[in-house]
Amino acid sequence: MQHATDWEKNGPVIMRRWRGAVRADDADAYLAHQDDTGVREYRATPGNRGVFVLRRPLGNLVEVVTLSLWDSMDDVRRFAGEQPEVAVFYPGDDELLVEKDLHVDHWEVTGADLDLGPG
Repeated sequence: MQHATDWEKNGPVIMRRWRGAVRADDADAYLAHQDDTGVREYRATPGNRGVFVLRRPLGNLVEVVTLSLWDSMDDVRRFAGEQPEVAVFYPGDDELLVEKDLHVDHWEVTGADLDLGPG
């Protein structure tokens, strides 16, 4: 497991979390739209270390959670602006999102132990 002390050279890693929901029939279209907008902009912003996009059925909707990793809150602000706790939206989001959190949460990552390859 990689502990926070292993990252101290560059400061703590920040995780940004946003959630929304779409109708099940719109899930694939929304995920493609999100990849073309938000995920693309995350990755183009200096200081972004990567993005996880999660989906799960939730009643008659599909919940989408986006987790992005950042070198610092300054890098998050470079993406989100001076109020990083306010969600960033793109043209086309309102046509697809049935629910959307207006607030974004940030955490300091204290450790990680990942194996995302085939088991």
